[in-house]
Amino acid sequence: MSQQKIALVTGANKGIGYEIAAGLGALGWNVGIGARDDQRRETAVEKLRAAGVEAFGVPLDVTDDASVTAAAHLIDQHAGGLDVLVNNAGITGGVPQEPTRVDPATIRRVVETNVIGVIRVTNAMLPMLRRSASPRIVNMSSSVGSLTRQSTPGAETGPISAAYAPSKSFLNAVTIQYVKELAGTGILINAGCPGFTATDLNGFRGVRTPQQGAAIAITLATLPDDGPTGGFFEDDGEVPW
Repeated sequence: MSQQKIALVTGANKGIGYEIAAGLGALGWNVGIGARDDQRRETAVEKLRAAGVEAFGVPLDVTDDASVTAAAHLIDQHAGGLDVLVNNAGITGGVPQEPTRVDPATIRRVVETNVIGVIRVTNAMLPMLRRSASPRIVNMSSSVGSLTRQSTPGAETGPISAAYAPSKSFLNAVTIQYVKELAGTGILINAGCPGFTATDLNGFRGVRTPQQGAAIAITLATLPDDGPTGGFFEDDGEVPW
């Protein structure tokens, strides 16, 4: 592989994902813009290129096996490999999410994207990551997935959620299992929380900008070889599990 870093950011056509791609691109990286929507993906690629970022589109539906397999092949053929995977794509599932009212199909749909999608993409990209000199995996989680914070009286943990918040707890648990299995491979794997960021995911109610939300992912994607692995981080430091 060349000395230029290659990254894939899922859900990168807008919001935090777009800003993660822009931030890595500003470092001189070649960034794959993973997204389902063809028009939005290509618009994002064009915008990034206009800003001087080396970017390429990656058609990618994280819930579809064939799409993910094709994405891995495209990256290998176009860029020759992969150094960093940022699993950013995610959905909230909408409302209602109170456990007494939520539709089980909503939980299934959220877990399919937020957890199984991460597993599907990670496993497809692992052969390329194993070839990298400094491979990194960043799973975009959320502090609402912290069981410690959720069970702390008075802690701000957002609305009651039987789908989205537990999906992030599930993602955190899966992240730890990857860390255990891939110990000794040199792949640093961490979960990051962007904070309450204003995106269409939350109806733009957040108090942080997408650029601010992207910062933790960029930090974790660019860790030195002796950096942490198996952690859960936000801008202020570690998030309790």
